[in-house]
Amino acid sequence: MTRDIGNCEVHFGGPDMPAYRLRDLLAERIAAVPPGGTIDWVTYYFRDRMLAEELLRAHRQGIKVTVTLERHPRTAHANEDVIGMLSGSNGLGEGFRTVSLQRVPTPPGIVWKPHLHEKLYCFSHPRPIAFIGSFNPSGNSPGDDPAIISEIGDQDHGHNVLVGLDDPRLVKGLVEHARWIHQTKRIMFYRFSLTANKAVKGKDTDIYFWPRIRPHPVIRFLSRLGAGARIRIAASHIKGAPIVKALIRLVHSGATVKILAEPTLRRVPVKVERMLIQAGILFRRVIHPKGLPMHNKFVLAEKDGRRWVMFGSFNWTARSYWLNHEIGAISTNDQLFDAFAKRWEALAVRRD
Repeated sequence: MTRDIGNCEVHFGGPDMPAYRLRDLLAERIAAVPPGGTIDWVTYYFRDRMLAEELLRAHRQGIKVTVTLERHPRTAHANEDVIGMLSGSNGLGEGFRTVSLQRVPTPPGIVWKPHLHEKLYCFSHPRPIAFIGSFNPSGNSPGDDPAIISEIGDQDHGHNVLVGLDDPRLVKGLVEHARWIHQTKRIMFYRFSLTANKAVKGKDTDIYFWPRIRPHPVIRFLSRLGAGARIRIAASHIKGAPIVKALIRLVHSGATVKILAEPTLRRVPVKVERMLIQAGILFRRVIHPKGLPMHNKFVLAEKDGRRWVMFGSFNWTARSYWLNHEIGAISTNDQLFDAFAKRWEALAVRRD
């Protein structure tokens, strides 16, 4: 499903869609940039050698390409092939950077590894546009390693979304963010920066970055809605007592909350499911017979005739809340809301 909506495009992937459609979307956008143009990417998993080769071709043609990539994602060696392609004398040169964030001790004494978890793909042509959402180019079909795909999830066939924003203010802010992440030597102190704590404001959509010192923008926004609000959440990850308590507080405030969740118990444990259901949250897992992931990350909120949609890379986990580098958007665009609401309804009735 693809919808052009004013200053944005919405592209959904899933088992009911052609395979590789989000990967192919990125390939088409690379091919559309002429010599002298720019491409700026920040992503978590990048294993797709075809896309890596397309970026190298663009670089050889005189397109300025920057790629910033998490060096050690949860599946630690997953990105190594593409890192080998994009680094070195035949790679992107200074246009390629990997980031490995330092481990952080948490209050209970657990040591967490923060990640560069953003998914951001910016293109200067045929019109300036920046894509954010849930999709990583994490597959390398055909002949991919089944063990890695089992761990990561088949993102080329599972449920995902990319939203292309072409509001000039948003594109400018997102490109600047991508280049700042690519260039900065002070990424450990990012949460204290103006970039991390200030929203990029467009016509009807605001972009937020984290880690940050200020409160989580999505949770803060939802917590203010109160009685009578209707909240629908599509979540690939829900873990951690503070996050579960924040969701339960929405119910206690008088909101109606529904959740469509990923089937993998590591990402959404049974204990979490039980706590949410006991609190009065209407909870269902989106299960596919072949184990394809429900990797969407979006929220629909309604109150007193007003509607908002929230989307991006963020998960409902403590690591995402406090440590990871994430991007999120809050929008009042009615057509954008309608596109996500239609997808929610399709997910809610699916019996794959």
